[in-house]
Amino acid sequence: MSSEMIRSCLLTRTRQISRVLTSIYDEELRPFGIHSPQFSLLVLISAFGPLSRADLGRRNHQDRSTLTRNLQPLIERGLVSDDVPGDDGRSRPVSLTEQGAALLHDAAPAWSAAQAKAKALMSETGANAIMEIAGELPRRMH
Repeated sequence: MSSEMIRSCLLTRTRQISRVLTSIYDEELRPFGIHSPQFSLLVLISAFGPLSRADLGRRNHQDRSTLTRNLQPLIERGLVSDDVPGDDGRSRPVSLTEQGAALLHDAAPAWSAAQAKAKALMSETGANAIMEIAGELPRRMH
């Protein structure tokens, strides 16, 4: 039974893939002092910000503690700002600073290199399958 679970468990297999891909992206992003989860947050904030932490967490499918752990270093480095109160006076929407936008721009070639390495490792077919599944998940979850 255990060997069958190891071979066929979707969770185990996707986590293995995730760890391998994360290491590829982290290696390329290391010169910029950020990890791949932080880079993903910069991209989301750039595309959709300013936005609340709750909205950012939903868009990235992250719980509050994971989001805070990845977001706090970006705030401390001045790449992301959260000091402007929201419409309700309580929330503090996060937004990309000029320094964050510059880092995102400078790190884009590193992301492209990681993307190429990941696609080469996964094969075009494998990479496309992952992208297709990821694109369909939000629709299927609701």
